[in-house]
Amino acid sequence: MTDLKRYSILNTYVNALSMAETVEQVEAYIQKRQPVQHVVINASKVNLMENDERLREIVNSCPLINADGASIVWAAKKLGVPLQERVTGIDLFHELIKLAAKRGYRIYLFGAKQEVVQQVKQILEEKYPTLQIAGWRNGYFTAEDEPEIIADMRKSQADMLFVAFSSPKKEYWVNKYLNDIGIPFVMGVGGTFDVVAGVTKRAPKWMQEHGLEWFYRFIQEPRRMWRRYIIGNLRFIGLTYKYKKMLKHGYQEN
Repeated sequence: MTDLKRYSILNTYVNALSMAETVEQVEAYIQKRQPVQHVVINASKVNLMENDERLREIVNSCPLINADGASIVWAAKKLGVPLQERVTGIDLFHELIKLAAKRGYRIYLFGAKQEVVQQVKQILEEKYPTLQIAGWRNGYFTAEDEPEIIADMRKSQADMLFVAFSSPKKEYWVNKYLNDIGIPFVMGVGGTFDVVAGVTKRAPKWMQEHGLEWFYRFIQEPRRMWRRYIIGNLRFIGLTYKYKKMLKHGYQEN
């Protein structure tokens, strides 16, 4: 099992693991069969956690927290956290699908619109003929539907569940039902299904490498995303310097 290399950063923690180490750790969780909630952090989630104590508790209770955003890598440098690399949610999703196809692990896809999750299922099955999809469902449901959803997940005997909701809904939902679901590894993947299905486009590789994915997302939907990426990024920078000042005075709270 991988050394988890866990460090305090801002109002949360991060595991300074490479992609390969993260995949190794996920496989260890699957072998152990004890349900684990996984999260990735970015500027938006850190901003949410600053004013949402419940979300902060949920995220910080997760044993494996990866740095999804370039903003976290930037903050890590400012705060002296030895972060190896970004392990983005979408890249980890693809690596875990490869692992599942290779090892025979069963996966469950949950979230997004019906036509999107259906398309994701088809794309993955075509790309990985050995992949076992134990179950799939869209992300539109009521509280009355939840007992049936939980029962189906438990019956599926899946090894990995991918939840494509936005934050903080996915963190709340997974935390609430983690033990009832009984699936060893549960990961929130946000808008990953939309990207896989081609509904939204991911930034070109050079933009990813230069920490400009947020800008690519912003220019696709500026009216909807300006608050998250312009105001949100400025707020995140302010939080980073706030925590840097706290560290300088020997005080850090999470």
